[in-house]
Amino acid sequence: MRPVTRAEPGLRGALLDMLRLSLGGAVALGFARFAYALLLPTMRDDLGWSFTLSGAMNAANALGYLLGALIAAPLIRRAGLGRVFAGAMLLTALTLLACAVTGLSVPLLTLRFLSGVGGALVFVSGGGLAALATRAHPERSPLLLGVFYGGAGIGMLLSAALLPPLLAHGWRGAWLALGLAALACIPLSAPALRRLPTQAASAPARTPAVSLRPLAWTLAAYTCFGIGYIAYMTFIVAFLKGAGAQAWITPFWALLGLSVVLHPFVWAPVTARLRGARAMTAQMLTLAAGAALPLLGITPPALLLSGALFGGSFLAVVAFTTLITRRTLPEHAWARGIAAFTVLFAAGQVAGPLLTGLLADRAGGLRLGLGVSAVVLLLGAALAWGQGRGRTT
Repeated sequence: MRPVTRAEPGLRGALLDMLRLSLGGAVALGFARFAYALLLPTMRDDLGWSFTLSGAMNAANALGYLLGALIAAPLIRRAGLGRVFAGAMLLTALTLLACAVTGLSVPLLTLRFLSGVGGALVFVSGGGLAALATRAHPERSPLLLGVFYGGAGIGMLLSAALLPPLLAHGWRGAWLALGLAALACIPLSAPALRRLPTQAASAPARTPAVSLRPLAWTLAAYTCFGIGYIAYMTFIVAFLKGAGAQAWITPFWALLGLSVVLHPFVWAPVTARLRGARAMTAQMLTLAAGAALPLLGITPPALLLSGALFGGSFLAVVAFTTLITRRTLPEHAWARGIAAFTVLFAAGQVAGPLLTGLLADRAGGLRLGLGVSAVVLLLGAALAWGQGRGRTT
């Protein structure tokens, strides 16, 4: 047994570092991506937006996420994982603050785009840091990665607490609060950056480029996940408000965020036991069920169950992609694998809000668009099943 050292902390210390690192997810997704769903109804009413323009705001964020994923690898090679992570958190926080300044569509689209760039850089660099941190505890990697990706739920819980009172007085104060909260997360995450390993193993000399073909089915499934999950996360609050369930929006959002935080304790044992991408299939089937429940009837039990199922599963899918990359590719190719998943994820997220918004405008409501998102998640579950049961190492 290897001695526990400063570079290889005990499990408790590793979990604490993952919790600190997870604040990047709170900023990149909880604040910059998902909190927009809470602001959307107020912004639509005040600014007179169509569903298409409403969806375009999150599509712009996803387009920025796509660019960030494409430039992440060269930036990380140049500046290192830790510097990219911290710098991207700062960029994201500043764009959130700037959203309070204007109600014009083009500047807001630009700011949503820039926050997407920052979010992708946070997730690729943070995912790389988290994957390297699991070297000391490989048998607990599903739990450690789940804690990192669960940070988005922390952001959602904070959003549920901060935003509803502010939105009663308009949406600008809500953006300001998100930006200030994001800035506060930067120094809180810094101790983890000083302790965690930041350098992956180098590729052996004259090693050919690593093929991503072993991940093909999972990559295709993850594209469907990007399309399906973001439609729900963008429009579910507007759907509930339109259906007369406004009183349940805050408890629903809080339960959604709490389920995100707790998801590693539910899915980590399942992920560790199942081979291939069977865990991803189960996660996406659970997501499809959660997305469909509000369409069947707006009752408090159905609504809360939807939030628990969806919140408890969607970032489990994200965590699984880092895990299967770690299992399937050599260490020097982990960043490339994570970046490939992030690029396809971003492409799906560009399409999802636009597709749902267009269907909502044409069909006269959000029900059809949200229904299509549930079907796309089912397709993703089927594609993940195609990854097979073969053992990954």
